[in-house]
Amino acid sequence: MTTRWLAIVAPWAALMALWGCTTTVTTTAGPPTGDPVSRERVVTSDQADVDRRARVRMELASGYYARGQLETALDEVKLALAAKPDLPDAYNLRGLIYQSLGDDRLAEENFRRALQLAPGDPNTLHNYGWYLCQRNRLSEAQAQFQQAIATPRYAGLARSLMTQGICYTRAGSWAEAERSLARSYELDPSNPVTAVNLADVLYRRGEYERARFYIGRVNAVQELSNAQTLWLAARIENKAGNARAARDFGRQLRNRFPHAPEAALFERGRFDD
Repeated sequence: MTTRWLAIVAPWAALMALWGCTTTVTTTAGPPTGDPVSRERVVTSDQADVDRRARVRMELASGYYARGQLETALDEVKLALAAKPDLPDAYNLRGLIYQSLGDDRLAEENFRRALQLAPGDPNTLHNYGWYLCQRNRLSEAQAQFQQAIATPRYAGLARSLMTQGICYTRAGSWAEAERSLARSYELDPSNPVTAVNLADVLYRRGEYERARFYIGRVNAVQELSNAQTLWLAARIENKAGNARAARDFGRQLRNRFPHAPEAALFERGRFDD
């Protein structure tokens, strides 16, 4: 199902991990000859200032990224890394930015660098997994999702299960897709993206009654429904042998979205396209 519901999945990026307590690091520089007491120390206040500057830059970068101001976001990430070169979140976000800019090489380099600095970070694993999925490197993508999902107390579990399920649909692995999407829905039943994709998978598997339930939850809220969700509902009813309901959804589709491609398909009776 290629719809805007799938499109809005990416990126589900956890741009900012929790900033933990910073351990004070004290380094001693070698003194000049004849000056045994001349030393430079990095003290708690210095380290706190470095963390603060990096955090501010990352907050700005994530805000610009969310607004689609990619070049400005990239500049802010560079400043964050200038302050703190070993910051995994910065490489994770820079990977997302380069992905959005269409630079696959740099995107992958940054995701990999983030994972070198923070092995097993579920947010980076999720983002890298979606990057791989979009490039049809499906087995590699699933390996990233599996690691993320296995992380104890992972706050983004529902999101990664949903995205894993969508990636399974790309491979035509319908049983696995249903399993991942159903688990995601149990954790977050309010997410319309999960509900639509689960309904689509169930439709493809011939589970029309169950598919009707999930797509019905979305179409019951007018602000969530769109041409794709109404068309899916019509197709489900058509396959289930409920021609009247199929026509009702088709009329809603035609009245609300007369210029949508799905409306044209309904007019031609092309339910199986």
